This record gives sequence, C-alpha cells and structure tokens, in this order.
Amino acid sequence: MLNLILKKALFIACLSNLFFACGTSEKESDPNKLTVSENGRFLATSNNKPFFWLGDTGWLLFGKLTREEAETYLENRKQKGFNVIQVMVLHTLDVTNAYGDSALIDKNVATPLVTDGNAFSDSAQYDFWDHVDFVIDKAAEKGIYMALVPVWGGNVKKGGVNRQQAKSYSEFLANRYKNRPNIIWLDGGDIKGSDSLNVWKTIGQTINQIDSTHLITFHPRGRSSSSEWFHKENWLDFNMVQSGHKTYAQDTSAKETLHYGEDNWRYIQADLALKPTKPTIDGEPSYEGIPHGLHDVNLPRWTADDVRRYGYWSVLAGAFGYTYGHNSIMQMYKKGDKKTSFGPLETWDKAIDTPGAGQMIHLKNLLLAYSFFERVPDQSLIANQGSRYDYLVASRGADYALIYTYTGRNIKLNMGKLPGDTVAASWFNPRDGKSTVIGGVPNKGIQEFNPPAEPKEGNDWILVLQKK
Repeated sequence: MLNLILKKALFIACLSNLFFACGTSEKESDPNKLTVSENGRFLATSNNKPFFWLGDTGWLLFGKLTREEAETYLENRKQKGFNVIQVMVLHTLDVTNAYGDSALIDKNVATPLVTDGNAFSDSAQYDFWDHVDFVIDKAAEKGIYMALVPVWGGNVKKGGVNRQQAKSYSEFLANRYKNRPNIIWLDGGDIKGSDSLNVWKTIGQTINQIDSTHLITFHPRGRSSSSEWFHKENWLDFNMVQSGHKTYAQDTSAKETLHYGEDNWRYIQADLALKPTKPTIDGEPSYEGIPHGLHDVNLPRWTADDVRRYGYWSVLAGAFGYTYGHNSIMQMYKKGDKKTSFGPLETWDKAIDTPGAGQMIHLKNLLLAYSFFERVPDQSLIANQGSRYDYLVASRGADYALIYTYTGRNIKLNMGKLPGDTVAASWFNPRDGKSTVIGGVPNKGIQEFNPPAEPKEGNDWILVLQKK
C-alpha cells in the first residue's frame, strides 16, 4: 500500500512539476539547476541556457499568506515574468504562519517545531514547515525559484542566535531542502556582515557543506554589498547589493561605507572589478510605493519610474539580473494588520498589479533577446555620460549595444564599436516593451540620438544598436 501511495505521488509530481524530469539520468533530470557561467559574470541553467534573475521581495510570504493566497501571488508573479521570490524563512523567532503554526520551540532556531506527517497526510498536524514546503513546491510548479533567508539579520544581531544554534538550524534547513529543485540561499538578511560575522560564516559554510547543489549569497544592509565581507568565501557563489531606499539628499551619514547615493550602478562596477570574478545583482533597490528613506510616511514615495531606473542602471552596468520590490508586497499587507512597516497604502493583492511590477518583464525580455553571456558594460560608447539622473549607461555584445537614459535627454555615442559601415538603430520603450525603428546610422565619428518626447525624469528609453 505504501509503495502504491509513493508511486502515485511521484506520478503527480512528474505531471505537475516542470522542474522534475522523471525517468532520465541525473544530469538530464535537473536541467534547471542554476550555475555560475563560465566567465563568472552571469547565472545559467545546467544546460548552459541564460538565466536572467527577475526577482520579487515577498519577504513575509511564509508567515502571512494562506495556501490559497500564496498560489494567487505566485501565479501573478509567473504571469509577469518573475522567476525568483526572495523570502524570509524566519522573520522573527516567535513567527507563526496564517494558520497559527509556530516555527520554533521556545524561540530557539536549533529546535524547529516539526510534527509527524506532512501536507498530504490526513492523520497528522499540518505544521509551519509543511506550509513552507507547500509554497516552495507550488513555486516550482510555476518555474519560480525560492531565495530563502534562513533567519532575518536583526534576530542574530540582538543575540537571539549563537553559532551552535545557527549550525544546528542550518543543518536542519539544508537537509530538508537540499533535494528541492528550486532553492537559492540568502545568508544574512538586511544586516552588515560584520555584525555577528561568525554566525553568518557558520550558516554559509554549514549549508554549503550539506547542500552544494544550490547557489548561496548574502543579503546585506542598505548601501552595501556582500562583497565587503564575504567575496573570497568559498561558499559565496555570487554577490548581492542592497542599494537601499534613500535619495541622494538623504545619503549623508558619515557611517555609510560607500557614498554612492542612488547610483546603484556603482556597486555593480565595484563588485565586478574584484578578483575572483563573481556575478552580482542589486537584490534590494528602492521599492515601489515606499517613502523616500523609509521612515517618514509623509515624504514622497518611490514610483515605477524609479524601479525601472534602478533596474536598467544595474543590469546594463553588468548585473546578471534584478530584484523588484513593493512596499505592500514585501510585508504582504492585509487590511486590518496591526503591525505594519513604512505606511503601506494598498493591500498586497492590489499591489501585485501596480505599474512597476508589470513593467519588469520588459527588462528581462530585452536582455534575453540578445547574446547573453558575451555582454559587457562599456561606458566608452558614451560621449556625454552625465551624472545622477542624467547618467547614461551602456552595455554591448559583439554585434549589438544597449544604452539607457532615464530622463530622455540626447545621447551622443562614439561609433565604430560594432562592425559595419552602418548600424540599425531603434528605441525600446521600458514602459510597454515596444520598439520604434530609427533606421540606419553611419557607424563612425560621434552620432547624436534624440529620444521621443521632451526630457524629464521618467521619460526613459533604451537606444538599441545592431549590426546590419
């Protein structure tokens, strides 16, 4: 009877889960395993197809949403092209889920509250960890990877997790999820690596020792990168930046490690200049709908224009992907919630369809439309680079170039970087993904391009040049 049940469960998994390829060799059965590309700058699947990370910060997904709500959220993200959800496993040490299930015994990460049975059992309690399993497996069915933060940084900084507890907990997590096909590990959690450094190293090392299949990085504090503390750690596969939520004017603290302001492209440049070469990504730029600087809800809020700017700036500077965020979605805000952060204005189920979320797929589609692994940032293309919001950023491959302007100001290019006497030029609209043909342009000297409409913040365009 048990064998029959197991066979039935395997059959259902084979039918429903696109990550599982049953009846094949080990190599063939895991075509969606993520790896670092040969040049060390991008992510790829195990069959060497480009993987453009389009992430969303669903930080409180496990704790706030029911199974039905989680399916609604994941399906919406699938339809909008998202393929990674960044989520906290433990937001706090006393976290419970939507069903009232606690994750831990006595707020101790070394003692997860696990019951007999699982989600498919009628005779056993369905616990916190079964709910996490359910959401992870639903994401896998939809082609979505789950980037798991084991425990949010503040809990560790406050002394709630020591090294031995961290080791026991990491062993539990790695053993439970090492065979899931759609896992990425995010050590840390909005914290400097120097805060409880040994705990973060213990988590990274322990997970990697047990689960060498899945990629690992570190999610840092705002205005910093994982590379500041962990770049040469063997367990760190790629770097992650949190460019943060402040404006240029707010970024005045003398304690800031790097005074890059809103220029998130600078973090990408700095990471890619390090040795050994590792991929890097902005894993938390300013969120759509969140107040400038976070804490004063009366200040203006970041918009779809801003999240586009952060996306194109970072990716064309060399990032392998981009993570979008929204104030209401990251905390899965529901009407009547007593504990909220940063003044959410709409519930999560409405916020999933805000403009910025729908526009992220155009970034992903644009980058995947051209040869992916050969792309390099190349500011030498630009003759009038500019600064702050007028900054122009350029990437190119052997036979194409992409240049982004946030304000729609004129672009002057040093031609001759691509082959041929003329190149084909067009404008790509990041708001709707549509292209407008400019035509053939002489491939010599300095050529000037005038984007549609009048210059202003948010009138952003991508100039596309291609070999004719």
